[in-house]
Parts: sequence; C-alpha cells; structure tokens
Amino acid sequence: MTKILLGSHVSMAKPDYLLASAQSAVGFGANTFMIYTGAPQNSVRAPLDQLKIKEFHQYLNEHEIKLTDLVVHAPYIINLATNDPYKHAGAVQILQNEIYRTTVIGCQYLVLHPGSAGSLTKTQGIANIARAINTINLTNRQVIICLETMAGKHGEIGGTFDELSQIINLINDKQLIGVCLDTCHINDAGYDNHDIDTVLHEFDKKIGLKYLKVIHLNDSKNTKGTNKDRHENIGYGTIGFQTLLKYTHDQRLVNIPKILETPKWKGKPLYREEILVLRTKHWKDYRK
Repeated sequence: MTKILLGSHVSMAKPDYLLASAQSAVGFGANTFMIYTGAPQNSVRAPLDQLKIKEFHQYLNEHEIKLTDLVVHAPYIINLATNDPYKHAGAVQILQNEIYRTTVIGCQYLVLHPGSAGSLTKTQGIANIARAINTINLTNRQVIICLETMAGKHGEIGGTFDELSQIINLINDKQLIGVCLDTCHINDAGYDNHDIDTVLHEFDKKIGLKYLKVIHLNDSKNTKGTNKDRHENIGYGTIGFQTLLKYTHDQRLVNIPKILETPKWKGKPLYREEILVLRTKHWKDYRK
C-alpha cells in the first residue's frame, strides 16, 4: 500500500540549518516537509556550505524520507507580474538564486506565489510571469516551479484555475512547471472544497492533474469566497476535518506531498497532533 505523503512547513534554524529542519519534521511524524532556504520575507540567505547538506541527506536516508518528496518555498517578495523593470529584474534574480539553492540541496519542487498585477490587467501580469519563467528555465535543469493557487486578494494572480492555466500555456518547457494547490486559498477564492470530485475535475479540465505537484493542506478561518487568506488548524475552520481527510487519502493524490501551514496554538505548532489525526482518520480535540 502506498504511504501517504504528509508533513508540514519546518523552520531552518542555525547552527544546524537543514539538519534541524529534517529533525523537526521527523519529530512531527512527517515523511515529507517544506522549507524556505532563508527568511520568506526577504532574500538574505546563509551560504550553502553552512546548511549541513551532507548531514541533511544522511539523516533523510536514515529515516527513509526521499529528497524528491520534499518542497522548497520561494520568498514572498518575488513578484514576476510587475511591469517595473527594476523590480522585475530583482524578482527574476531572487528566483534564479532560489532555483540554484534548491538544485544544490537536491529538491525538485519550488513553490512560488505567481505575483500581483497591481495596476496592470491580469492578462498583462500573466504574460510577464510566463516570460520571466521562460527566461529562468533557460538555465534551470531540474527544479519544477509550482505556481500556488491564491486567495485572490489585492490583485493576486492565481485566484482561479483559469489564470494558472493561462500561465502554463505560455511556458515553453512544460516539464519544469507545476501547481501547488492550497486548500485554504481555493476556499477563500470561492471553490467548494467539500465537493472534492468537482474541484479535481475542474482542475483537470482547466489545468490538468499531471501538473498538480504539491498540496498545501490547510483549514480556513474564512467562509468560501471571502478572498482573505487566513489559515486555521485542521478541523477547526470552515473547511473541516472530514473534507481535509479526503484530500489526504484520495488515491488520485496519494503520491503528492501534502504540507501543513497551520497556525501555532498558544505559542506552539500543532503539526504532530494534526498529522496524527489525519493519518489515523480519527478526530480528537487536540487544542485542549
């Protein structure tokens, strides 16, 4: 029986960096996880030779976690949609650096927020994103850029499957592009998560399930269609435990890494408790 790939975002704290990330994930009971190669809010990065990559690989091997099942998330500050030449060039440079770091670490999935159109039309923003990715992929050999589904707030691109499809259609190398589906984001964007068959059918029709590479498994504090993007702990939001169980165990999604990005409760992460209830399919009030 295929093992469900389930984990969470984990921090990369010095002095052990990547090794510390893997140790945290194993402590949570995860067999996949997501990292940022530095702070998500900026592009300041520790040198690769400080990240303990060799020790990281050895630890993963000891715990039977595959590098190819892990996920890196690009910094939030990247906006490939912008028309500002200076900001656009900066965004491309930051993303190129993240792809290089992801390649050296050995991961294959890099999740990216597509960007915000700002004063541009969505069509113009989409064209800018695709053009930038095509340029970046001229030197990218292995990292699949996974465009994240967004909540659709403040001119965000990616609030609909159609918008992501339009970007993918403009990408030259289809082997190096994918999608990260965030359950909170699509809820807040107006999709009905409770009807997973309809969601996956529309995704397949508009984009293609072969492009679905990563799932961000989050509950939502918001009702459907509010465009707010506020994550909630599994089972305590408007999406609910039973619906998120479907995403966890659906055979169409079994080989896809599922990553929790849920909030802390009383100052501590609840990833271990959330992973346990999702794996066992047995709900309990773990926020007591």
